Amino acid sequence: MSVERLFSAADLEAIRAATAEAEARTGGEIVPYIVERVVDGEAARWRGATLGALAAALAAGLVHALGGHWGGSGVWWITLPAIAGAGVAYLAAGVDAIGRRLMPDDLLESYVKLRAEAAFLEEEVFATRDRTGILIFLALAERRAVILGDDGINRAVPEGQWQELVDRLVAGIRAGRPREALCETIARCGEVLERFQVTRRPDDRDELVNQPRLREH
Repeated sequence: MSVERLFSAADLEAIRAATAEAEARTGGEIVPYIVERVVDGEAARWRGATLGALAAALAAGLVHALGGHWGGSGVWWITLPAIAGAGVAYLAAGVDAIGRRLMPDDLLESYVKLRAEAAFLEEEVFATRDRTGILIFLALAERRAVILGDDGINRAVPEGQWQELVDRLVAGIRAGRPREALCETIARCGEVLERFQVTRRPDDRDELVNQPRLREH
Protein backbone atom coordinates (compact mmCIF):
# COMPACT_ATOMS: atom_id res chain seq x y z
CA MET A 1 0.00 0.00 0.00
CA SER A 2 1.36 3.43 -0.94
CA VAL A 3 2.23 5.97 1.69
CA GLU A 4 -0.53 8.32 0.46
CA ARG A 5 -3.17 5.62 0.93
CA LEU A 6 -1.88 4.55 4.32
CA PHE A 7 -2.25 8.05 5.81
CA SER A 8 -5.59 9.84 5.37
CA ALA A 9 -6.03 13.60 5.40
CA ALA A 10 -7.16 13.32 9.02
CA ASP A 11 -4.03 11.31 9.88
CA LEU A 12 -1.77 13.91 8.31
CA GLU A 13 -3.54 16.71 10.16
CA ALA A 14 -3.13 14.81 13.45
CA ILE A 15 0.61 14.44 12.79
CA ARG A 16 0.91 18.12 11.89
CA ALA A 17 -0.96 19.13 15.05
CA ALA A 18 1.24 16.88 17.21
CA THR A 19 4.32 18.50 15.68
CA ALA A 20 3.02 22.03 16.34
CA GLU A 21 2.15 21.13 19.94
CA ALA A 22 5.59 19.64 20.64
CA GLU A 23 7.31 22.66 19.12
CA ALA A 24 5.18 25.07 21.15
CA ARG A 25 6.89 23.86 24.34
CA THR A 26 10.50 23.78 23.11
CA GLY A 27 12.99 25.40 20.77
CA GLY A 28 13.10 22.31 18.56
CA GLU A 29 11.92 22.22 14.95
CA ILE A 30 10.52 18.74 14.25
CA VAL A 31 10.26 17.38 10.71
CA PRO A 32 8.23 14.14 10.24
CA TYR A 33 9.37 12.37 7.07
CA ILE A 34 7.74 9.19 5.75
CA VAL A 35 8.85 7.06 2.79
CA GLU A 36 7.04 4.06 1.35
CA ARG A 37 10.27 2.16 0.80
CA VAL A 38 14.00 2.83 0.80
CA VAL A 39 15.43 -0.31 -0.79
CA ASP A 40 14.50 -0.99 -4.41
CA GLY A 41 12.42 -4.19 -4.51
CA GLU A 42 14.59 -5.48 -7.34
CA ALA A 43 17.49 -6.03 -4.94
CA ALA A 44 15.44 -8.43 -2.82
CA ARG A 45 13.95 -10.12 -5.91
CA TRP A 46 17.30 -10.91 -7.48
CA ARG A 47 18.69 -12.09 -4.17
CA GLY A 48 15.66 -14.36 -3.87
CA ALA A 49 16.10 -15.60 -7.44
CA THR A 50 19.70 -16.57 -6.74
CA LEU A 51 18.79 -18.45 -3.57
CA GLY A 52 15.80 -20.08 -5.28
CA ALA A 53 17.94 -21.34 -8.16
CA LEU A 54 20.53 -22.80 -5.78
CA ALA A 55 17.87 -24.45 -3.62
CA ALA A 56 16.09 -25.98 -6.61
CA ALA A 57 19.35 -27.26 -8.08
CA LEU A 58 20.24 -28.82 -4.73
CA ALA A 59 16.81 -30.46 -4.52
CA ALA A 60 17.23 -31.90 -8.01
CA GLY A 61 20.66 -33.22 -7.05
CA LEU A 62 19.20 -34.94 -4.00
CA VAL A 63 16.47 -36.54 -6.09
CA HIS A 64 19.13 -37.88 -8.43
CA ALA A 65 21.32 -39.11 -5.57
CA LEU A 66 18.44 -40.87 -3.81
CA GLY A 67 16.72 -42.17 -6.94
CA GLY A 68 19.83 -43.09 -8.87
CA HIS A 69 18.59 -41.60 -12.13
CA TRP A 70 17.51 -38.31 -13.68
CA GLY A 71 14.29 -39.66 -15.15
CA GLY A 72 14.94 -38.05 -18.53
CA SER A 73 17.50 -35.82 -20.14
CA GLY A 74 20.21 -34.87 -17.70
CA VAL A 75 20.48 -31.42 -19.22
CA TRP A 76 16.85 -30.64 -18.39
CA TRP A 77 17.23 -31.93 -14.84
CA ILE A 78 20.18 -29.60 -14.38
CA THR A 79 18.67 -26.47 -15.94
CA LEU A 80 14.89 -26.57 -15.44
CA PRO A 81 14.83 -26.83 -11.62
CA ALA A 82 17.23 -23.89 -11.32
CA ILE A 83 15.18 -21.76 -13.74
CA ALA A 84 11.90 -22.66 -12.03
CA GLY A 85 13.32 -22.07 -8.57
CA ALA A 86 14.70 -18.68 -9.59
CA GLY A 87 11.38 -17.62 -11.12
CA VAL A 88 9.25 -18.65 -8.16
CA ALA A 89 11.61 -17.05 -5.65
CA TYR A 90 11.84 -13.85 -7.73
CA LEU A 91 8.05 -13.45 -7.62
CA ALA A 92 7.81 -14.38 -3.93
CA ALA A 93 10.46 -11.81 -2.98
CA GLY A 94 8.16 -9.09 -4.31
CA VAL A 95 6.07 -9.53 -1.18
CA ASP A 96 7.42 -7.06 1.41
CA ALA A 97 7.33 -9.54 4.29
CA ILE A 98 9.46 -12.01 2.30
CA GLY A 99 11.70 -9.41 0.69
CA ARG A 100 12.65 -7.97 4.10
CA ARG A 101 13.83 -11.39 5.26
CA LEU A 102 16.04 -11.79 2.23
CA MET A 103 18.01 -8.63 3.00
CA PRO A 104 20.49 -8.72 5.92
CA ASP A 105 19.43 -6.51 8.84
CA ASP A 106 22.68 -4.58 8.89
CA LEU A 107 22.33 -3.81 5.17
CA LEU A 108 18.76 -2.57 5.63
CA GLU A 109 19.84 -0.44 8.59
CA SER A 110 22.61 1.08 6.49
CA TYR A 111 20.29 1.89 3.57
CA VAL A 112 17.68 3.47 5.84
CA LYS A 113 20.28 5.53 7.71
CA LEU A 114 21.72 6.86 4.44
CA ARG A 115 18.24 7.76 3.17
CA ALA A 116 17.46 9.55 6.44
CA GLU A 117 20.67 11.57 6.14
CA ALA A 118 19.70 12.49 2.58
CA ALA A 119 16.26 13.58 3.80
CA PHE A 120 17.90 15.72 6.48
CA LEU A 121 19.76 17.63 3.77
CA GLU A 122 16.85 17.61 1.32
CA GLU A 123 14.51 19.26 3.83
CA GLU A 124 17.25 21.58 5.13
CA VAL A 125 16.64 20.51 8.72
CA PHE A 126 19.91 22.31 9.48
CA ALA A 127 18.49 25.69 8.37
CA THR A 128 17.34 26.98 11.77
CA ARG A 129 18.71 29.87 13.81
CA ASP A 130 19.97 27.75 16.71
CA ARG A 131 20.54 24.52 14.73
CA THR A 132 17.69 22.85 16.62
CA GLY A 133 16.10 20.92 13.76
CA ILE A 134 15.23 17.27 14.32
CA LEU A 135 14.16 14.72 11.70
CA ILE A 136 11.85 11.80 12.51
CA PHE A 137 12.32 9.46 9.55
CA LEU A 138 10.11 6.44 8.91
CA ALA A 139 10.61 3.78 6.20
CA LEU A 140 7.34 1.85 5.96
CA ALA A 141 8.28 -1.17 3.82
CA GLU A 142 11.50 -1.76 5.76
CA ARG A 143 9.80 -1.08 9.11
CA ARG A 144 12.72 1.03 10.22
CA ALA A 145 12.95 4.49 11.77
CA VAL A 146 15.71 7.02 12.42
CA ILE A 147 15.79 10.19 14.50
CA LEU A 148 18.47 12.72 13.53
CA GLY A 149 19.15 15.93 15.41
CA ASP A 150 21.11 18.97 14.27
CA ASP A 151 24.11 20.33 16.18
CA GLY A 152 22.04 22.35 18.66
CA ILE A 153 20.03 19.25 19.54
CA ASN A 154 23.06 16.98 19.80
CA ARG A 155 24.84 19.41 22.14
CA ALA A 156 21.90 19.36 24.56
CA VAL A 157 20.59 15.78 24.30
CA PRO A 158 22.97 12.93 25.25
CA GLU A 159 23.70 10.29 22.63
CA GLY A 160 21.40 7.29 22.86
CA GLN A 161 18.32 9.15 24.10
CA TRP A 162 16.43 8.56 20.87
CA GLN A 163 16.72 4.78 20.61
CA GLU A 164 13.77 4.06 22.90
CA LEU A 165 11.60 6.40 20.82
CA VAL A 166 12.75 4.69 17.62
CA ASP A 167 11.98 1.24 19.06
CA ARG A 168 8.47 2.28 20.12
CA LEU A 169 7.79 3.90 16.76
CA VAL A 170 8.80 0.74 14.89
CA ALA A 171 6.71 -1.41 17.24
CA GLY A 172 3.70 0.80 16.57
CA ILE A 173 4.15 0.49 12.81
CA ARG A 174 4.40 -3.29 13.06
CA ALA A 175 1.22 -3.28 15.14
CA GLY A 176 -0.64 -1.50 12.33
CA ARG A 177 -1.03 1.87 14.06
CA PRO A 178 1.32 4.21 12.14
CA ARG A 179 -0.60 7.44 12.83
CA GLU A 180 -0.79 6.87 16.58
CA ALA A 181 2.81 5.68 16.80
CA LEU A 182 4.15 8.69 14.93
CA CYS A 183 2.07 11.16 16.95
CA GLU A 184 3.24 9.53 20.20
CA THR A 185 6.86 9.67 19.03
CA ILE A 186 6.57 13.35 18.20
CA ALA A 187 5.07 14.05 21.64
CA ARG A 188 7.85 12.08 23.36
CA CYS A 189 10.41 13.90 21.26
CA GLY A 190 9.05 17.16 22.64
CA GLU A 191 9.31 15.76 26.17
CA VAL A 192 12.97 14.83 25.61
CA LEU A 193 13.72 18.33 24.35
CA GLU A 194 12.01 19.84 27.39
CA ARG A 195 13.89 17.55 29.77
CA PHE A 196 17.26 18.57 28.34
CA GLN A 197 16.26 22.24 28.19
CA VAL A 198 16.13 22.88 24.48
CA THR A 199 14.19 26.01 25.37
CA ARG A 200 12.05 28.24 23.22
CA ARG A 201 13.18 31.83 22.74
CA PRO A 202 10.70 34.67 23.38
CA ASP A 203 10.96 35.66 19.71
CA ASP A 204 10.85 32.08 18.45
CA ARG A 205 9.08 31.48 15.15
CA ASP A 206 8.15 28.37 13.19
CA GLU A 207 11.16 27.92 10.89
CA LEU A 208 10.32 24.53 9.34
CA VAL A 209 6.91 23.49 8.02
CA ASN A 210 5.06 21.14 10.39
CA GLN A 211 3.28 19.18 7.66
CA PRO A 212 4.65 15.62 7.35
CA ARG A 213 6.66 14.91 4.21
CA LEU A 214 5.50 11.91 2.15
CA ARG A 215 7.73 10.19 -0.40
CA GLU A 216 7.61 6.96 -2.37
CA HIS A 217 11.39 6.41 -2.17
